[in-house]
Amino acid sequence: MMLLDSNIIIYAAQPEYGWLREFIAKHEPAVSALSYVETLGYHRLTELERQLLEEFFVVSLVLPISQPVLEQAVILRQRRRMTLGDAIIAGTTLTHDLVLVTRNVEDFQWIETLQLLNPFEKKS
Repeated sequence: MMLLDSNIIIYAAQPEYGWLREFIAKHEPAVSALSYVETLGYHRLTELERQLLEEFFVVSLVLPISQPVLEQAVILRQRRRMTLGDAIIAGTTLTHDLVLVTRNVEDFQWIETLQLLNPFEKKS
């Protein structure tokens, strides 16, 4: 199973990324509650993008920011400087033993136990 990084969700809301929406529909990945805040709170969303995102979250498996996720995020931030958002996304992915789908692979590749997939490199 997979977890979508917030950047993938934002790309998928844009009309030109139909192939990415197909990828998401095919794999039915989970999302972090953090991505709900990051994507719907993105200040440059159009009204149509906001509506699409709201519909997406209604049908998605949204994983909570639980105590184990927080503990994993703390461990990651103690090891290396990273944003709070990235730490929670990575912590969620590790806690639930998922593959992280992101375009920002370089932000996470230092985490040895984290499996990564960039759909922009492998359109599947």
